[in-house]
Amino acid sequence: MQNYPDRQPLSPEQGQWLVKLARQTLAGRFAKKIAQKDTDALDSALADACYQVTCGTFVTLTLNKQLRGCIGSLTSNEPIRSGVRRNTINAAFHDPRFAPLSAADFDKVTIEVSILSEPQLLNYGDSDDLVEKLRPGVDGVILRKDLASATFLPQVWEQLPETPDFLSHLCTKAGLAANAWRQTRLEISTYQVQHFTEPT
Repeated sequence: MQNYPDRQPLSPEQGQWLVKLARQTLAGRFAKKIAQKDTDALDSALADACYQVTCGTFVTLTLNKQLRGCIGSLTSNEPIRSGVRRNTINAAFHDPRFAPLSAADFDKVTIEVSILSEPQLLNYGDSDDLVEKLRPGVDGVILRKDLASATFLPQVWEQLPETPDFLSHLCTKAGLAANAWRQTRLEISTYQVQHFTEPT
Protein backbone atom coordinates (compact mmCIF):
# COMPACT_ATOMS: atom_id res chain seq x y z
CA MET A 1 0.00 0.00 0.00
CA GLN A 2 1.20 3.48 -0.77
CA ASN A 3 1.26 6.87 0.97
CA TYR A 4 1.55 5.71 4.55
CA PRO A 5 4.15 8.10 5.99
CA ASP A 6 2.73 7.85 9.52
CA ARG A 7 2.57 4.07 10.00
CA GLN A 8 3.64 0.74 8.66
CA PRO A 9 1.26 -1.30 6.50
CA LEU A 10 -0.34 -4.26 8.21
CA SER A 11 0.97 -7.73 7.46
CA PRO A 12 -1.41 -10.29 5.93
CA GLU A 13 -1.59 -12.02 9.32
CA GLN A 14 -2.45 -8.77 11.10
CA GLY A 15 -5.13 -8.09 8.51
CA GLN A 16 -6.69 -11.49 9.06
CA TRP A 17 -7.13 -10.70 12.75
CA LEU A 18 -9.27 -7.73 11.70
CA VAL A 19 -11.39 -10.01 9.53
CA LYS A 20 -11.79 -12.36 12.51
CA LEU A 21 -12.75 -9.36 14.63
CA ALA A 22 -15.50 -8.50 12.14
CA ARG A 23 -16.72 -12.11 12.09
CA GLN A 24 -16.80 -12.34 15.89
CA THR A 25 -18.59 -8.97 16.06
CA LEU A 26 -21.35 -10.34 13.83
CA ALA A 27 -21.42 -13.62 15.74
CA GLY A 28 -22.02 -11.70 18.95
CA ARG A 29 -24.89 -9.78 17.41
CA PHE A 30 -26.55 -13.07 16.38
CA ALA A 31 -25.80 -14.71 19.74
CA LYS A 32 -23.64 -17.34 18.05
CA LYS A 33 -21.42 -19.37 20.36
CA ILE A 34 -17.73 -18.45 20.11
CA ALA A 35 -15.09 -20.76 21.57
CA GLN A 36 -13.29 -19.14 24.50
CA LYS A 37 -9.91 -19.97 22.96
CA ASP A 38 -10.89 -18.03 19.82
CA THR A 39 -12.00 -15.03 21.86
CA ASP A 40 -8.79 -15.11 23.90
CA ALA A 41 -6.62 -15.42 20.78
CA LEU A 42 -8.36 -12.44 19.18
CA ASP A 43 -8.08 -10.30 22.32
CA SER A 44 -4.39 -11.12 22.57
CA ALA A 45 -3.72 -10.30 18.92
CA LEU A 46 -5.64 -7.02 19.06
CA ALA A 47 -3.47 -5.80 21.93
CA ASP A 48 -0.77 -5.07 19.31
CA ALA A 49 -0.05 -1.35 18.96
CA CYS A 50 -0.75 -1.48 15.20
CA TYR A 51 -4.48 -1.71 15.96
CA GLN A 52 -4.38 1.48 18.03
CA VAL A 53 -3.54 3.62 14.99
CA THR A 54 -6.35 5.94 13.86
CA CYS A 55 -7.33 5.82 10.20
CA GLY A 56 -10.31 5.21 7.94
CA THR A 57 -11.79 1.73 7.68
CA PHE A 58 -14.45 0.09 5.53
CA VAL A 59 -16.22 -3.23 5.96
CA THR A 60 -17.73 -4.89 2.89
CA LEU A 61 -20.11 -7.83 3.01
CA THR A 62 -20.85 -10.01 -0.01
CA LEU A 63 -23.34 -12.84 -0.44
CA ASN A 64 -23.01 -15.16 -3.44
CA LYS A 65 -20.41 -12.71 -4.81
CA GLN A 66 -22.99 -9.89 -4.73
CA LEU A 67 -22.63 -6.79 -2.56
CA ARG A 68 -24.64 -7.17 0.65
CA GLY A 69 -23.45 -4.14 2.59
CA CYS A 70 -20.56 -1.68 2.61
CA ILE A 71 -20.08 1.04 5.20
CA GLY A 72 -16.99 2.85 6.38
CA SER A 73 -15.19 5.99 7.41
CA LEU A 74 -12.79 7.86 5.13
CA THR A 75 -10.91 9.25 8.11
CA SER A 76 -11.27 8.51 11.79
CA ASN A 77 -10.35 9.60 15.28
CA GLU A 78 -10.84 6.08 16.65
CA PRO A 79 -8.45 3.12 16.60
CA ILE A 80 -8.59 0.70 13.70
CA ARG A 81 -10.12 -2.06 15.80
CA SER A 82 -12.94 0.20 17.03
CA GLY A 83 -13.66 1.36 13.49
CA VAL A 84 -13.84 -2.21 12.21
CA ARG A 85 -16.29 -3.18 14.94
CA ARG A 86 -18.54 -0.20 14.30
CA ASN A 87 -18.46 -0.49 10.51
CA THR A 88 -19.15 -4.23 10.67
CA ILE A 89 -22.41 -3.54 12.49
CA ASN A 90 -23.25 -0.66 10.16
CA ALA A 91 -22.55 -2.68 7.00
CA ALA A 92 -24.64 -5.59 8.26
CA PHE A 93 -27.62 -3.70 9.66
CA HIS A 94 -27.57 -0.04 8.61
CA ASP A 95 -26.67 0.12 4.92
CA PRO A 96 -29.81 1.79 3.50
CA ARG A 97 -29.45 -0.09 0.22
CA PHE A 98 -30.10 -3.46 1.84
CA ALA A 99 -32.32 -5.15 4.38
CA PRO A 100 -30.55 -5.97 7.65
CA LEU A 101 -28.44 -9.12 7.53
CA SER A 102 -30.32 -12.16 8.80
CA ALA A 103 -29.07 -14.95 11.01
CA ALA A 104 -29.57 -17.32 8.07
CA ASP A 105 -27.07 -15.25 6.05
CA PHE A 106 -24.42 -15.20 8.77
CA ASP A 107 -22.66 -18.39 7.66
CA LYS A 108 -22.92 -17.51 3.96
CA VAL A 109 -21.72 -13.91 3.97
CA THR A 110 -18.10 -13.09 3.15
CA ILE A 111 -16.36 -10.26 5.01
CA GLU A 112 -13.72 -7.92 3.64
CA VAL A 113 -11.96 -5.26 5.72
CA SER A 114 -10.25 -2.27 4.09
CA ILE A 115 -7.74 -0.01 5.83
CA LEU A 116 -7.41 3.41 4.21
CA SER A 117 -4.54 5.83 3.77
CA GLU A 118 -5.22 9.51 4.45
CA PRO A 119 -7.13 11.00 1.47
CA GLN A 120 -5.14 13.50 -0.60
CA LEU A 121 -6.66 16.25 -2.74
CA LEU A 122 -5.95 15.58 -6.42
CA ASN A 123 -4.70 18.51 -8.45
CA TYR A 124 -5.98 18.26 -12.01
CA GLY A 125 -6.70 20.56 -14.95
CA ASP A 126 -9.66 19.37 -17.01
CA SER A 127 -11.60 16.13 -17.34
CA ASP A 128 -8.99 14.61 -19.67
CA ASP A 129 -6.28 15.37 -17.13
CA LEU A 130 -8.42 13.79 -14.41
CA VAL A 131 -8.74 10.58 -16.42
CA GLU A 132 -4.99 10.61 -16.98
CA LYS A 133 -4.10 11.06 -13.32
CA LEU A 134 -6.39 8.47 -11.75
CA ARG A 135 -4.80 5.03 -11.37
CA PRO A 136 -7.24 2.16 -11.99
CA GLY A 137 -6.97 -0.57 -9.40
CA VAL A 138 -4.86 1.62 -7.11
CA ASP A 139 -6.79 4.75 -6.20
CA GLY A 140 -9.93 4.99 -4.15
CA VAL A 141 -11.74 8.15 -5.22
CA ILE A 142 -13.78 10.68 -3.26
CA LEU A 143 -15.93 13.06 -5.29
CA ARG A 144 -17.50 16.23 -3.87
CA LYS A 145 -19.66 18.99 -5.33
CA ASP A 146 -21.34 21.34 -2.85
CA LEU A 147 -23.31 19.03 -0.52
CA ALA A 148 -23.05 16.01 -2.82
CA SER A 149 -20.32 13.45 -2.19
CA ALA A 150 -19.52 9.79 -2.76
CA THR A 151 -16.59 7.40 -2.76
CA PHE A 152 -15.57 4.18 -4.46
CA LEU A 153 -12.95 1.92 -2.93
CA PRO A 154 -10.13 0.80 -5.26
CA GLN A 155 -11.78 -2.63 -5.44
CA VAL A 156 -14.61 -1.09 -7.48
CA TRP A 157 -12.22 -0.81 -10.44
CA GLU A 158 -12.67 -4.58 -10.83
CA GLN A 159 -16.28 -3.95 -11.90
CA LEU A 160 -15.61 -0.60 -13.64
CA PRO A 161 -12.11 -0.82 -15.15
CA GLU A 162 -12.54 2.10 -17.56
CA THR A 163 -11.94 5.46 -15.86
CA PRO A 164 -14.79 7.35 -17.60
CA ASP A 165 -17.27 4.65 -16.53
CA PHE A 166 -15.85 4.65 -13.01
CA LEU A 167 -16.30 8.42 -12.72
CA SER A 168 -19.78 8.41 -14.25
CA HIS A 169 -21.01 5.76 -11.80
CA LEU A 170 -19.41 7.65 -8.93
CA CYS A 171 -21.22 10.84 -9.97
CA THR A 172 -24.50 8.93 -10.06
CA LYS A 173 -23.81 7.52 -6.60
CA ALA A 174 -23.33 11.11 -5.36
CA GLY A 175 -26.69 12.12 -6.83
CA LEU A 176 -25.14 14.09 -9.69
CA ALA A 177 -25.57 13.73 -13.43
CA ALA A 178 -23.42 10.93 -14.80
CA ASN A 179 -21.43 13.38 -16.94
CA ALA A 180 -20.93 15.92 -14.14
CA TRP A 181 -17.23 15.10 -14.00
CA ARG A 182 -16.93 16.29 -17.61
CA GLN A 183 -19.19 19.33 -17.30
CA THR A 184 -18.18 20.98 -14.04
CA ARG A 185 -15.31 21.30 -11.61
CA LEU A 186 -15.45 18.67 -8.89
CA GLU A 187 -13.32 18.26 -5.81
CA ILE A 188 -11.49 14.95 -6.19
CA SER A 189 -9.43 13.23 -3.53
CA THR A 190 -7.70 9.88 -3.71
CA TYR A 191 -6.55 7.28 -1.20
CA GLN A 192 -5.20 3.76 -1.21
CA VAL A 193 -6.19 0.71 0.80
CA GLN A 194 -5.03 -2.57 2.17
CA HIS A 195 -7.88 -5.03 2.03
CA PHE A 196 -8.22 -8.39 3.71
CA THR A 197 -10.83 -11.04 2.94
CA GLU A 198 -11.82 -14.22 4.72
CA PRO A 199 -10.16 -17.35 3.31
CA THR A 200 -12.49 -19.29 1.04
